[in-house]
Amino acid sequence: MNNEIHNKINDTQILDTTSNPAPLGLCAFGMTTVILNIHNIGFTELDSMIIGMGIFFGGFGQILAGLMEFKKNNTFGTTAFTAYGVFWLTLATLIILPKMGVIEAPTPMAMGFYLTIWGLFTLMLFIGTFRISKALQLVFGSLSALFFLLALGDFTGNHLFTQIAGYVGIICGHIAIYTGLSQVINELYNKEVFPLGIVKN
Repeated sequence: MNNEIHNKINDTQILDTTSNPAPLGLCAFGMTTVILNIHNIGFTELDSMIIGMGIFFGGFGQILAGLMEFKKNNTFGTTAFTAYGVFWLTLATLIILPKMGVIEAPTPMAMGFYLTIWGLFTLMLFIGTFRISKALQLVFGSLSALFFLLALGDFTGNHLFTQIAGYVGIICGHIAIYTGLSQVINELYNKEVFPLGIVKN
């Protein structure tokens, strides 16, 4: 009798009825990335609009999505969204605190290494996207290029690299927005309205 109860407990599966957090994370990342890289191209100043967007949507929005992915048992989503959410918070800190006189601004060399390590982190995640979808391959592939181009801009002092990175970032951001909102629309219509190139495992 005890064995039967034990087996029934082991056979019980909990149905996951929570929503998909990926669209929130992807849109938070994508929209903030587009806004920042409009600045990198030279169209806008690095002002409170970009910093506010970075802290609250790019930062807290992605961290929230990462915590929701944790509940989904999605290691990739948890790692990516939480890490990039914290990236936006660190970037905002590196801009705000020097302006307040709390700390000195990082040198271009320091920023070059900062961006390089994020590029390497992104490159490893890019490898993981080959098990997920072609859309995410484009997001993480272009994001890797963005980080390395920005790093080159800081290492060399050549603003052309930063401008090129700006255009790559705008493309990357728009692909991320497309990927996120496509998941929303596809779920609502219960069919693939917008293709994502999901990898069949």
